[in-house]
Amino acid sequence: MLDKIKALREEIKQLTAQTADEAEHLRIKYLSKKGIISELFNDFKTIPSEQKREVGQVINVLKNEAQEFINGLKEQFADTQVKGAGVDLTLPGTVMKLGSRHPLSLVRNEIVNIFARLGFNISEGPEIEDDFHVFTALNFPEEHPARDMQDTFFIEKDPDVLLRTHTSSVQVRVMEKTQPPIRSIFPGRVFRNEAISARAHCIFHQVEGLYIDENVSFADLKQTLLYFAKEMFGEKTQIRLRPSYFPFTEPSAEMDISCTLCGGKGCNVCKYTGWVEILGCGMVDPHVLEYSNIDSEKYTGFAFGMGIERITMLKYQIKDIRLFFENDVRFLEQFKASI
Repeated sequence: MLDKIKALREEIKQLTAQTADEAEHLRIKYLSKKGIISELFNDFKTIPSEQKREVGQVINVLKNEAQEFINGLKEQFADTQVKGAGVDLTLPGTVMKLGSRHPLSLVRNEIVNIFARLGFNISEGPEIEDDFHVFTALNFPEEHPARDMQDTFFIEKDPDVLLRTHTSSVQVRVMEKTQPPIRSIFPGRVFRNEAISARAHCIFHQVEGLYIDENVSFADLKQTLLYFAKEMFGEKTQIRLRPSYFPFTEPSAEMDISCTLCGGKGCNVCKYTGWVEILGCGMVDPHVLEYSNIDSEKYTGFAFGMGIERITMLKYQIKDIRLFFENDVRFLEQFKASI
């Protein structure tokens, strides 16, 4: 038996194959269930007991060597098949072009990071809202003329359902569920029924902010916005606040920054005034606090809101808001450096 195994071992070492099919034929001949090596295991039953240990070890060694040798033959032809298919494994891999973040996403993230450094967290809410959260709770009574300030998309079958015109609706939801102190910003997409032009769109993005606590003053609002302006547009940026009107704040103001293009000297971007408007703000009206069951005698707060498109256009000197929504690769590729 041992002589037979030794002869078989020498035979296997001399095996050759010219094709993958021949290599597979050798595997079947020697290693299949009815192959030559399997027959050795059948003969193993007939040998004396004192020889079984030695013979069994030799047969196992033979089987392992045969598997390794025949597998080597098959791998040789596998490499040949890949090369024959026209693939050169020595070439470098295919370069995949990286995408880039949308400019609105870049500016949104930058705004969020600036206010995060001041302790503001992020809150988000639904884009399909109801009349109460968009208007009534923000001091827009029914038939109030201030409702005409915003052209709203209402659902025809249910006039109480609408697409939100500002992210202030998220402020209301946060105030309903949270007692002061509240310090949060509200980024999101909003909708208004406006004609699309270089300066306006029916879809745009806002970031609003809300801070409510004891003894919050207009001075706190001014310092917060000054910090934001300098972080976003540069240390030399100046701000000014002009009186304005919003139903949900009193007093209210519009904030301008010194023109980033001319440094406040006057150019066609700032209409030669040296100033560019970027956001609205004010102290939260006590009625708004009361709508959300917050004690207006104990707490005060400020709110502000800005359009992300407006900030992005100023930051990157983009003159047409429609570019943000057209997905023109030539436009978007300009922002790869900021990924």
